[in-house]
Amino acid sequence: MPDQATVAGAAAIRPKPDFLKELERASGESVSSCYHCRKCTNGCPLAFAMDVLPNQVMRMIQLGLENEVLRSKTVWICASCQTCTTRCPNDIDIAHVMDVLRQWNLERGVPPGEAKVVKFHEAFLKSVRRHGRVFETGMVFGYKMATKDFFGDMGIAWQMFKRGKLQFVPDSIRGRGQVRAMFDKKRKG
Repeated sequence: MPDQATVAGAAAIRPKPDFLKELERASGESVSSCYHCRKCTNGCPLAFAMDVLPNQVMRMIQLGLENEVLRSKTVWICASCQTCTTRCPNDIDIAHVMDVLRQWNLERGVPPGEAKVVKFHEAFLKSVRRHGRVFETGMVFGYKMATKDFFGDMGIAWQMFKRGKLQFVPDSIRGRGQVRAMFDKKRKG
């Protein structure tokens, strides 16, 4: 008889009973009220690229499948466009739940399902902290340095440059120090 920890060479799934309550407390969302109508998934513009669909993430949370949820690509592929949230008949802010899962992923040191997305996320936030808003050229430079993929999309970059979509100098905004202070406060707190 096979060991209970493995079946056909695959690791056993070990639910964490408190995962649902912990996530509901952290997010302020009632994930337990999801009845899997699939409206979130049917409206999601990125569902085609996900390994686990949004309604399946909600079910996995309800079942306490913490490791499986945190290791999924879906958590990182989600664009937080709010389509799922808008479509949910139970008013669950699914995009916010995904945000909380991404944050937990980083805090708990779980390897992300999509490492390049994390590097993009970090480059984006670094740009906003530094300039008060995103400076696309600087952000892309930071992303390219982090991923070491220097020439993967040069054709697109050239087209954007020709159309004036890429600037060499960031726009100056008022309140840049206040934006930086918010980042610093979050880092300390």
